Amino acid sequence: MTGTITDLAVAGQLATRTLGRRIRSEIEPAPDLDRFSGAMEQLLAKAPEAVVRDYCWVYLPATRPPWVEANMSLEEGDEVSYFAEGRVYVSPALDIYVTPALQLWCKVGDQGEVFRGTRNSHSFRAQLPGPLAFGNYFPNDWADPQGARKESDDVYGQVSGELLVLVIRWNGAALDGLRALSEVGDPAGLLGAELERIDQGDTTPDGWHYLWHLGPAEIYRQGRTANGEACIGCQTRGDVGILQKEVDLPLEPATQISWAWCVEQLPSTLREDTLPSHDYMSLAVEFDNGRDITYYWSSKLPVGTGYDCPLPNWAGKEFHVVVRSGDGGLGQWHTERRSLYTDYLTYMGKPPARIVRVWLIANSIFQRGRGACDYADIVLRNGDEEVRVL
Repeated sequence: MTGTITDLAVAGQLATRTLGRRIRSEIEPAPDLDRFSGAMEQLLAKAPEAVVRDYCWVYLPATRPPWVEANMSLEEGDEVSYFAEGRVYVSPALDIYVTPALQLWCKVGDQGEVFRGTRNSHSFRAQLPGPLAFGNYFPNDWADPQGARKESDDVYGQVSGELLVLVIRWNGAALDGLRALSEVGDPAGLLGAELERIDQGDTTPDGWHYLWHLGPAEIYRQGRTANGEACIGCQTRGDVGILQKEVDLPLEPATQISWAWCVEQLPSTLREDTLPSHDYMSLAVEFDNGRDITYYWSSKLPVGTGYDCPLPNWAGKEFHVVVRSGDGGLGQWHTERRSLYTDYLTYMGKPPARIVRVWLIANSIFQRGRGACDYADIVLRNGDEEVRVL
């Protein structure tokens, strides 16, 4: 974990960078919520007859804890689309903010499970009846699938900003409604983007799933290397996602993990061990004690550096280890091999009994830089026993 001097130094670098961008007029202004609502109201006024059953608006200040009910109670089978605009600022001075795609979560009824989309718009079919509600996510986290929080709701006082959400309940299928409404207008391409999202379907690689309480993403996709081998491609910019695959293997002194990766671009230009600069891509292993060790390529930190995660909700759970550093070798394939037992013992203490999951992690929400990487040939080994993950 870094000290105060390091944290302040990184914040100072980010502040200088942000000031330069402001002087050059490169800072994108906050969304105009009045323009958003006006344009969508005009569009709805022109909606073809019998396409839209009803609609409502939900205003969600960043400081408001979950849950906020929309003026809409759903029946099982109702199809709904929402469109959200706004920002939630972690630090306006450093231009660090979270988009609606990451911040806005939904639930239907008291017993409904929380969910969100991968973009600022999302369409869904109600799986059970009940009032529709929306909730802010960051800087809290979900403690259970019904939307209880891990931290006190006081943490929402640390952020600022606001979200405005348009909720449309369709008379029929959401896809049909979106198509019909888009024929009379499409402010800022919002309907087209949602139609594109629906058309592409779920991009999650086969056999993997996203960590439920962080939410889904479009970061990872199945692919092939130039040699035709199976790989998973990662493209991240201003988003976050943890892709997981279940495994079951004892953790023993001989246990190793190996993988190949081609990192084209790192999402951070600063050391990643402070909260405002914690953007990275990594491969991680989760153990049966709930902790994980994550291996990543750092832009600045020396190989072998290890540190506890600087994010409050992950401190004490995730440990970061630098396996490569700097620009040298970017754009080329490299093979890594780590002794999981030795690394756990060295960095984290007494090793637990078993390995339960392998993760791929991408985070670029703080600096909003682009990260690009391909992973292949992920294998766990215990002596003669081999588990191929990818």
